[in-house]
Amino acid sequence: MVRQASYARRLGINLASKKEEELFRWFLACLLFGKPIQTEIAEQAYRQLVAARLTTPEAILHAGWDRLVFLLDKAHYVRYDFSTATKLLEVCGDLKHRYGTLTNLLAQAATASALSRKLQEFKHIGPVTARIFLREVRPLWYRRAQ
Repeated sequence: MVRQASYARRLGINLASKKEEELFRWFLACLLFGKPIQTEIAEQAYRQLVAARLTTPEAILHAGWDRLVFLLDKAHYVRYDFSTATKLLEVCGDLKHRYGTLTNLLAQAATASALSRKLQEFKHIGPVTARIFLREVRPLWYRRAQ
C-alpha cells in the first residue's frame, strides 16, 4: 500500500505533536484550502499568515481585517480576500468564545463524525473544510475509522 504524503507535513505542520499551535495551523490552512481557489495560492496565503506570525486565534483577532486582507492580497488570494478575512475573524472569535481552544473542541467530540458536525456548526465551515481538516486529524485523535 502506498501511503499518501501528509499535506500538513508539507506545510511544516507537526500534527503528531498534538500541540495546540500545530493543530491551529492545520485548521487555518484548512480554512484557506476550503475555498474554490488554486492550491498554490491557498498555500501562499497560508505561508504569508505564518510568516506574519498569525498562528493563533488571538493573533488573527489582533491582526484585524485590514491586515488579513493585505496578507491575503500579497499571496494573490484576491478573489476571496474580503470574505476570507471576515471568515478568519469570525471563526477565530467563535472558537475562542465556544471552546477556548481546538484541543478543547476535539475533547468534546467523541468521534470523527461528531467533530465534523461540531466544525460545521461554525459559520463559514462546511463539509469540504471539515473533510480536509479530518483527513489528517482523524488518524491521530480517533483510533477507529468512523
